[in-house]
Amino acid sequence: MRAGVLAVIIVLLGCAGAQAASPSVWRITKDHWSEADEQGYEAFVAALGATNCSSSESCLRHPANPWRGSDQRFKDIDVDCAKLPYLLRAYYAWKNGLPFSYVSAIQGDGDTRYNSKGNRPAARHDMIDPGGGIDGPAAIREMLKVVFTATFRSDAGADGAVASDFYSPALKPGSIHIGTMIYDTNGHVGLVWKVDGDGRIFYMDAHPDFTVTRSVYGAQFGQSPIHLGGGLKNWRPFRVVDAKQTANGLIGGHVELAGNDRIADFSLVQYLGTEPNPSRDLAAARWLYDGNPLGFYEYVRVAVSGGKSDYNPVYELESTMKTLCNDLHDRAQYVDMAVAQQVSLKPHPAKLPANIYSSDDGAWESYATPARDARLKAGFAALVRNLREMIALWTARDPRIVYDGNFLKPDLLNVYDAQSQACTVTYLSSDKKPVPLSFDDMAHRLFAMSFDPYMCIELRWGDDSPACPDAKAKRRWYAAEQRLRNQPDTPYAKTMAFELSDLEKQTPGSGIDTAPDVDVRALIAAMPERRPFVQNMPGEASRN
Repeated sequence: MRAGVLAVIIVLLGCAGAQAASPSVWRITKDHWSEADEQGYEAFVAALGATNCSSSESCLRHPANPWRGSDQRFKDIDVDCAKLPYLLRAYYAWKNGLPFSYVSAIQGDGDTRYNSKGNRPAARHDMIDPGGGIDGPAAIREMLKVVFTATFRSDAGADGAVASDFYSPALKPGSIHIGTMIYDTNGHVGLVWKVDGDGRIFYMDAHPDFTVTRSVYGAQFGQSPIHLGGGLKNWRPFRVVDAKQTANGLIGGHVELAGNDRIADFSLVQYLGTEPNPSRDLAAARWLYDGNPLGFYEYVRVAVSGGKSDYNPVYELESTMKTLCNDLHDRAQYVDMAVAQQVSLKPHPAKLPANIYSSDDGAWESYATPARDARLKAGFAALVRNLREMIALWTARDPRIVYDGNFLKPDLLNVYDAQSQACTVTYLSSDKKPVPLSFDDMAHRLFAMSFDPYMCIELRWGDDSPACPDAKAKRRWYAAEQRLRNQPDTPYAKTMAFELSDLEKQTPGSGIDTAPDVDVRALIAAMPERRPFVQNMPGEASRN
């Protein structure tokens, strides 16, 4: 949390009723957001992120929101992932007399959410007081009708005639902060609510069923070419000009946004790397910190922490397992909702949606979990990859590994087993018997867990046993969808609409043959012996 944020929380709580006389009226009292305003917004987002609120509605009604008592006309407001940052930013602006502006139209080829070329902002709407004040709830609701993931999908390096709402920040302490957004070009957006001293970036995100969850930034978001603008984004600074100052605030005027060259921490390093990259190609990007080559996500963490590059494998394992556990429990909510709505009792459709990750089909959009499952798989795969690298560094006695114990292997096994048992999901089988699953159970079933809401509860949790009452036709669908389940990524841009025969013939685009390795415990159990430490005698060359 940046300096001053805690103090601002106290100020927020003290001034919560400042606009109570006319709570729905939005008066613009400042021509721009000051550093204090930004810190106040960070405090607001941090306070909501630290709660257990599980939807935008419950977040705004939570005691952590100091303005909750002034929202008589604004209590029932539910949003998905792309709208959540806009909702909270505009809400804070309304309650604090701040200006706001947003992209109200975009242009792009084909499906603007998932096209391969990116979009262009085509129009903006400024929240300008015409003289009688702005109807805050109405203005925010109108905004929420037109902003969506495609609004985030624009060239991060462009300064077009119509500016985007965001800019690409430098990867350094302070530039990645509470309120920073994370855009996954596969169609998802997260909102940062905490950055810890080790460079971990904690985010909250909303979903199509309007639930809000929390996790930690990593490989589940994927990397993006510059023209699609994925990755970390900050709100673009702007100022209201040509407004008339009155006793009721600023009347009229218009918004002028800062171009990229006027933003002190604007940087394209997340797309181009830290080294020369004439081709501007993501595949050619390399990231070095103090001369040390790092993978992108490792670089982000080291850079955001200000150079902290040491790792405690035991702590990293425990922390990541807790994050993945949260994601597994979130998935369980979706599966339980599908069961409650008896979707699994309905006949399976003749074909899958045009894209299983972005369908607007009611039952599929609300109860299927392919995108959520893919992010889980990417998170598990990243845990295995990162832990393997830390084990290799420890074995080589690399000073970046900070571990003051004597026996890393048993310590890792003990932590894994303890966290595995602590992370238990229990579902009711088709014959209404409780079935508990530990973290390790779910890790072994990960690529067998069905994303398809038309499957029985057993198949949703990867149990292909006679306990499932699904008939032969659905069993064929389950078997045929295995190659889709093997994918740890989310190819939103691909056309699917597969029939059962298409999947059984392994039609191109219907998945991959082999799932990645996510067996964390097996990795730990197979740890090699550590290279022995040999004390050098005076005058001898190093034997380590």
